[in-house]
Amino acid sequence: MEHAALREIPGVWACLAAIMMIASEPDPTERCDMNEHPSPAASHARGSNSPALLDITIGTALAQAAARWGEREALVIPHQGVRWSWTDLLHRADGVAAGLLALGLQPGDRVGIWAPNCAEWTLMQFATARAGLILVNINPAYRGSELGYALNKVACSALVLAPALKTSNYIDILRGLAPEIDTSAPGQLQAAALPHLRWAIRLGAEHTAGMLAFDDLPALAGAAQHAQLAAIGPTLSPTDPINIQFTSGTTGFPKGATLTHRNILNNGFFVGEAIRLTPDDRLCIPVPLYHCFGMVMGNLACVTHGCAMVYPSEAFDPAAVLQAVQTERCTALYGVPTMFIAVLDHPQFAATDLSSLRTGIMAGSPCPIEVMKRVQSQMNMREVTIAYGMTETSPVSTQSAVDDPVDRRVSTVGRVQPHLEVQIVDTEGQAVARGVVGELCTRGYSVMKSYWGDPEKTAEAIDAEGWMHTGDLATMDTEGYVNIVGRLKDMVIRGGENVYPREIEEFYYRHPQVQDVQVVGVPDPRYGEVLCACVVLKPGQQATAQALQDFARGQIAHYKVPAYIEFVDAFPMTITGKIQKFLLREAMVKKLGLREVATA
Repeated sequence: MEHAALREIPGVWACLAAIMMIASEPDPTERCDMNEHPSPAASHARGSNSPALLDITIGTALAQAAARWGEREALVIPHQGVRWSWTDLLHRADGVAAGLLALGLQPGDRVGIWAPNCAEWTLMQFATARAGLILVNINPAYRGSELGYALNKVACSALVLAPALKTSNYIDILRGLAPEIDTSAPGQLQAAALPHLRWAIRLGAEHTAGMLAFDDLPALAGAAQHAQLAAIGPTLSPTDPINIQFTSGTTGFPKGATLTHRNILNNGFFVGEAIRLTPDDRLCIPVPLYHCFGMVMGNLACVTHGCAMVYPSEAFDPAAVLQAVQTERCTALYGVPTMFIAVLDHPQFAATDLSSLRTGIMAGSPCPIEVMKRVQSQMNMREVTIAYGMTETSPVSTQSAVDDPVDRRVSTVGRVQPHLEVQIVDTEGQAVARGVVGELCTRGYSVMKSYWGDPEKTAEAIDAEGWMHTGDLATMDTEGYVNIVGRLKDMVIRGGENVYPREIEEFYYRHPQVQDVQVVGVPDPRYGEVLCACVVLKPGQQATAQALQDFARGQIAHYKVPAYIEFVDAFPMTITGKIQKFLLREAMVKKLGLREVATA
């Protein structure tokens, strides 16, 4: 969420004022006064009040799932040999929770989890919720400085970590930060660089100097700790903070979005309602658990609907996704656009039986219309939906419905979710007219409690009326469907013309040789900025920059035709599959030998 940083850049807000077409605002009497019913002409929408919000904690939700769907499958992880029922999951989570209490941890203490998708991650999610501990999600891609910042920012008392993932040796990274661990007894860590951390708990049964083995946790708990766990449950409130997730931090240090039981449990529930999950569904979750997409839209949607959670692999692998859907007969699948593209273009795609699929969600970054169409037609996901949101809103604010017209499901991010409000505002915070571009804001149960330890940043992001400012540019049509047209920071101004890169990207997705495309603005001495399209071609295909420029001429406005077309093998991405356009832009400026143009 970049809104706060953008407020500090006057030029950005001047540009925003220009693109919002202030001159075309409706009469002031039609503006949205939030103390009154908003005018239908204003870009404001309020979700349904039914079904009612869940007024329980995540720990209670797991207990209810075990009571309702006891022996039905809850968690399936083929590569770990895990096939647990809801009863199993509750029993195992309580064993871990009691073990954590045996370490001396108390409700409200922060416990980090630094691991890929695995059974232990899910056990920690539910165990901390049962014990009232605050789970701190650590990005598996983090290295030493990032890990140290996160642990210290929220004062983690304990860290659960995988030994390694791919080329990252997590144990060595932790040792580099806290060499004292090698000579410390488990629980006695006193590291100069990590002053709050006492416990390091490594996954598995193996033992490492200074660390506790995760598999030993349940055995540490006796009758007293299980009694303590039972006593804690009734004292917990749905409004208690239970999870901290760090934002990407592309414009500064990451901020810890602090989320409550009510925030994320309800968001998972309503996401599941939107795709009509039932206990008969089986949801394939290849997206990272450390992110809201996995742990909220995935795990919490399942726990509130009795749907089986299926993890195809530790980290995204398109072959594993195909295998899991076929073998486990998954009915729903999640992914960001780049994941779906990788699955669709995998050599085993045509030979895989995907007939069990019905629904799913594409989210996490702008969803190309052509990719959505392929997912519907080629993957049997007739009821696939698009969801939009951000970590600070738990995450989903708008979502398309499974029975929305196809054109709305592939070209918009749907309408506002129940018990939430969205509005699109100008630089003065007033709702713009329908169809006019402005900044999308969200209000309601899903808005985070705060950024941990950052009251100033919290106040910059959430205004006095409770609106979370997203930093995304959007429009709302007469029926309330929202379309994201770009990020404030991504918009390109070419010689006074405002260009939204996403529009150009959507155009090029139609080209038969283009697999993926991202458009960025690069400096130009004449126009200030011009467009550069970075293109990944489909396997075995060839094309020239001239051919792709000719494809656009006469089809889109001349100023939208990219001045540069560069062919690349891949894009710089976060572990969640979000493309880092700022890095892509930097690479193109360097490759093309361009110089930044001074602007007022």
